[in-house]
Amino acid sequence: MRAHQIMTRPVLSVTPDTTIVEAANTMLQKHVSGLPVVDAAGKLVGIISEGDFIRRSEIGTQRKRGQFLKFILGPGKEATDFVREHGRKVAEIMTTEPLLTIDEETTLEEIVALMEKNNVKRLPVMSGDKVVGIVTRANLLQAVASLARDFPDPTADDDHIRNRVIDTLAKQDWCPFGLSVVVRDGIVHLSGVITEERSRKAAIVAAENVTGVKKVHDHLCWVDTMSGMYLNSPEDDGYAKAS
Repeated sequence: MRAHQIMTRPVLSVTPDTTIVEAANTMLQKHVSGLPVVDAAGKLVGIISEGDFIRRSEIGTQRKRGQFLKFILGPGKEATDFVREHGRKVAEIMTTEPLLTIDEETTLEEIVALMEKNNVKRLPVMSGDKVVGIVTRANLLQAVASLARDFPDPTADDDHIRNRVIDTLAKQDWCPFGLSVVVRDGIVHLSGVITEERSRKAAIVAAENVTGVKKVHDHLCWVDTMSGMYLNSPEDDGYAKAS
């Protein structure tokens, strides 16, 4: 998937001359955590987000530094902080660097990598020098929720499900040895041998992601390759104790 398939549009934006109060009210009323800032020509010049409102004189959260630190940082830094903490317009508190953007064809993989690398929660989507959309973490969440929904599959009978589970697991380096898959009414039973406990959860998750699977039962046996010691699955142990 690409940015244009999940981005929010039309884009809510503010200008550098928008007041802090107006920007804050817009974000609250529209339930958004950040807004692009555009000039009179529609060119992106900054981003304003919830983080820009954290250090504000109105709520008494402005920075308080000792004299020694003030001396080290110099009067310039203190002046900059004063503007951000007392400024009345968006231009005085907005983030301008780094101004990260993407285009409409940027893949979701690239978007996530960019967000993680730069610790940002939103990316304006550009067409030329115009903002045409915005992708936020909420958009990614919505995409996951949408694609994770179960849709009817006419080929989701037990035989098809079994083949899909086997094919999915067989591609993985951690696929259980001697894998056996039994499916009845969409309920999958996994049997086989694992030598790494983390492979158990991976196998279950892989099976759960196969279309048509309703539930997965774990019968995977863990074996220590050095001693030959083995342990039944926690699920099978639970059944044994219950009986």
